[in-house]
Amino acid sequence: MPLQISDLGDAVLHTRYAVRGPIVARAQELEENGRSIIYCNIGNPQSLGQKPLSYARNVLAVCEQPELIRAGAGVFERDVLEKAKYIMEASKYGLGAYSESKGLGFVRRAVAEFIKARDTFDSVAQRVDPNHVYLTDGASKGVQAALRLLISSEKDGILIPIPQYPLYSATITLYGGQQVGYYLDEESGWSLSEEMLEEAIHDAMKRGVRARAIVVINPGNPTGGVLSEENMRMVVRFAKRHGLTILADEVYQQNVYKPGARFISFAHILTSMCEREVSLFSFHSISKGFFGECGQRGGYMEARNVPEEVIAQITKLQSVALCANLPGQILTFLLVSPPKQGEPSYNRYTEERSAILSELAERAKIMYEGLNRIPGFSCQPIDGAMYAFPSITLPRGRSDEEYCMSLLEEKGICVVPGSGFGQKPGTAHFRTTILPPTDQIERVIGAISDFHTNWR
Repeated sequence: MPLQISDLGDAVLHTRYAVRGPIVARAQELEENGRSIIYCNIGNPQSLGQKPLSYARNVLAVCEQPELIRAGAGVFERDVLEKAKYIMEASKYGLGAYSESKGLGFVRRAVAEFIKARDTFDSVAQRVDPNHVYLTDGASKGVQAALRLLISSEKDGILIPIPQYPLYSATITLYGGQQVGYYLDEESGWSLSEEMLEEAIHDAMKRGVRARAIVVINPGNPTGGVLSEENMRMVVRFAKRHGLTILADEVYQQNVYKPGARFISFAHILTSMCEREVSLFSFHSISKGFFGECGQRGGYMEARNVPEEVIAQITKLQSVALCANLPGQILTFLLVSPPKQGEPSYNRYTEERSAILSELAERAKIMYEGLNRIPGFSCQPIDGAMYAFPSITLPRGRSDEEYCMSLLEEKGICVVPGSGFGQKPGTAHFRTTILPPTDQIERVIGAISDFHTNWR
């Protein structure tokens, strides 16, 4: 008898990932039948028209075909060829060979320098150990590695924000752990409340669950919120009080649109507090920001305040998959070591980067203002990341899943119901990206408004 679904384990059967759930499957089915679909369900910039950065793709192209180093003069800028030559020499065997399990050493050193430069301000000097940096197939693999390390029994719990990115709930379920949800405060721009955190962890204790870590997504997915420095310090104090590891999902660190705001990392906060008793895993990716290279699957995880014997165990687990893919590692290197001022590629690189980020900021403003013009909608400011998570008023007895499926069927717009991310009981939301081209955003808002007004 062939494999039956009854043969599968509960962890697999109970794992859910709403971002690519039944609504997306239906969207793909409609598209195959000739319908035009606008996919607002996932942060996939290039699928909605964002162009790759010329510098990154040119360097990668030369690394993929090293003969271009000799033949590319006049086709590629001088610094592109020099960077590719450096990469080929530093990697020793090129992109077709495995690297060490942690990732290429020169890339990890560049990541460490990037973190140090990013986080050294306000008289706070950073120290970053390249041996505590792991190159991963996107930030998701780093998150999964950290959760695999932390979950050792069905009584181990991970605090996750509600709403949250379904990577966390799905992975915790798959690894046999317990989700411990803490609600974000929507009315205050999706900030964290110490009272809510304490309530969540004490409820877990009553259920016999041992909390091991707290996940913080900043800037927020799906909320678009950006945490204040004081909010982050409160999280560190809370984590220390309860012996928790912090998992800092910081993949949207370059997507901050709020005037006068800047991204602050949890690594910087820990150092500024002289805190050495709270372990931290932080994650970054080439998929978001202005790079948008989702399909290349590159990213990194940095471990801080983690003893060497634990680092050895992480390395052992990473070695099971041999290494992260090499093109993703190289693009991570290019993310953290862009062209310098005065180099031939610098002006074009900065122009492309600025254009992408300014367009995203404009779309965030258009989406926020447009959704709030719809009767029955309430949307918090989109201060960062790539999403809006509006609260919507539904007819009695109707669900957000029905709403989103009907929106897809009638208007060809694919969004994700708020229940896929978690939400307070009695509320309804959906998540949409801000990624459609600026000239399409108003049409998307208009279509949602028309649908919402007439849906019963």
